[in-house]
Amino acid sequence: MKYSLILFSIFLLPFLIVEDTKPSVDKHTPVAEVLKKLGDKSITHQVNSGLKGVSVENGKQLFFEGFSKSANGKKSKKQSKHFVCTSCHNTVKEDPNLSISDPQARLEYAADKNIPFLQGTTMYGAVNRTSFYNGDYYKKYGELVNSARNNIREAIQLCAVECAQGRRLKHWETESILAYLWTLELTMDDLAISNSEYETLTAAVDNGANQEKAVDLLTGKYLQGSPATFIAPPEDRKMGAANITGNPANGKLIYDLSCKHCHEDERYSFYKLDDTKLSFDHLNKHFGKYSRYSTYQVSRWGTSPTAGKKAYMPQYTEERMSVQQLEDLRAYIKQKANK
Repeated sequence: MKYSLILFSIFLLPFLIVEDTKPSVDKHTPVAEVLKKLGDKSITHQVNSGLKGVSVENGKQLFFEGFSKSANGKKSKKQSKHFVCTSCHNTVKEDPNLSISDPQARLEYAADKNIPFLQGTTMYGAVNRTSFYNGDYYKKYGELVNSARNNIREAIQLCAVECAQGRRLKHWETESILAYLWTLELTMDDLAISNSEYETLTAAVDNGANQEKAVDLLTGKYLQGSPATFIAPPEDRKMGAANITGNPANGKLIYDLSCKHCHEDERYSFYKLDDTKLSFDHLNKHFGKYSRYSTYQVSRWGTSPTAGKKAYMPQYTEERMSVQQLEDLRAYIKQKANK
């Protein structure tokens, strides 16, 4: 009997050793989990799952469709008649390097992954951020950004009421959306982390070595908020941006992944765009003008909601579409109009 137990122990020992030496941080580990183990307290927006009606499923349906089952089991009132969250936001990774806001790298990545190129930042990794409605968004929303800047719940509400031009969300709806967003949190595999950096992070988690340095290392791998700079159209709209030559091939990507996302088949707008010459002729004709049909005008200033027509176009910040890219778009539209 003792001999059998010894053999069994010898047989089991390698498996115990393998289990014991499994790294505490690997590519599948959520970033927020690593930060918590390092003692970081910057992410405070955990879900109040005890509130009646809160669920990931409800949050996802609200995000994609604008309604869900209410807390009493009935269909909720639609949050907005005009937009849903995916009108302006992706739900997947959209930047190849999460520590840099590079609109051209994002466009090429979007084309490769066949995802839209949008005005709003992706909600993938939103729960890992600590700042919202950054930069020049105070110029558009004024004091409303004060409560939203460091509070994801208030940021969600600002988006619901102002951006989506809809009603304010109920508590269970906000918590459900937040629960869904937590399913889109960053994992270590999303970040550009070297083997030696993994060793540093693992040592900090396991042994408490240089934890502050490890937090700085990790949070430096992704932006804590999306930068936003409002810029004006070119001074001479007929001539376009000075000393910049547009690239039609790049412009086609923007037209397909951005313009058509909202305007094809009037998805979110009454202004219909497609690949017909009629669309390109109209856009080309108005590029240099000061009107709501000028691509320069609406790309940089957007359009405003008005009484009876609350659907509007949000503008592209410099970080979401560069000056070069806007000239690329014009070059493509001009090329297609002149065929």
